Amino acid sequence: MKEFELIKHFFAEQIVKRKDVLLGIGDDCALIQPGERQHIAVTTDTLVAGVHFPLETEPRAIGHKAIAVNLSDLAAMGAEPAWVSLALTLPEADETWLKEFCAGVFELCEYYNVQLIGGDTTQGPLSITVTAQGITPADKYLLRSGAKAGDWLYVTGELGDAALALKHLQGKVKVEEVFTEQVMTKLNYPKPRVLAGQALKEYASSAIDLSDGLISDLQHICQASKVGANLVLDALPLSKVMTDTLDQQQAIELALSGGDDYELLFTVAEDNKVGMETSLAHAGINITCIGQINGSEKITTTLDNKPVSIGSRGFEHFSDKESDKGAEHQSDPQR
Repeated sequence: MKEFELIKHFFAEQIVKRKDVLLGIGDDCALIQPGERQHIAVTTDTLVAGVHFPLETEPRAIGHKAIAVNLSDLAAMGAEPAWVSLALTLPEADETWLKEFCAGVFELCEYYNVQLIGGDTTQGPLSITVTAQGITPADKYLLRSGAKAGDWLYVTGELGDAALALKHLQGKVKVEEVFTEQVMTKLNYPKPRVLAGQALKEYASSAIDLSDGLISDLQHICQASKVGANLVLDALPLSKVMTDTLDQQQAIELALSGGDDYELLFTVAEDNKVGMETSLAHAGINITCIGQINGSEKITTTLDNKPVSIGSRGFEHFSDKESDKGAEHQSDPQR
């Protein structure tokens, strides 16, 4: 199957047809028309086989995750997802693989009313690059740089299950069979927190999505906002499978540095705390307060109300191999 046949057969037909897409797939560019007093938020992520997902990952999961990780970035800014473009590099035009991959892409796009408006296909080692665009009101969106001393630090959902699934695949830990599907779903089919992001833009002072690990992404907020934070380790939301499979120290370290959670980490001023908690409770979104922002420009951690030091850090795409020698995340194919 030639390139343009492949595009027409697999990607040109989809259920979502947005009114703000004036011209979609089939020309040199797409044309989109946002409304008045709106900003367009744009994000791009690349997934590479053997780096961001294990080589044996099913194609439907790859398609889902390629879209989900981008929608998660939009969620962190409080943006409503609207359009995506897809650059797909394939070793060969395997029609069975493409059918399943597209199913993963379009299922998530349909759920969030997102239209695929263009992209590119080429031959080579398997990689997927998605550019997602969303809409925010011109005067209301979330940044990493808005946290202030005294703000409370929250996270959605539970932490560490996706990283636990990866360790299970690598044979580093053994997850009980009854929990295997649960953690594998967290790894392969993450749910972007779009609804939470929409609610939080009314209350939060800063936000970021958790892709590289809690401690690493918290550092991004602290650096952008020029603040510090105290992180309460025994407040971290851990699933039953995490606490049943690992001891406390292992579970905390994985929650801090594992990555691939795609939950939202955000800060809220004291005055907005009750309103935010009420809004997210009505939306059925579980949140946990895990610490507080301060003016120190350093991250400190406590366990059982006592200061503790941590050696964990999140994933870094281009790290110093010598200084990282022996670091567990260096051997993770999910990265």
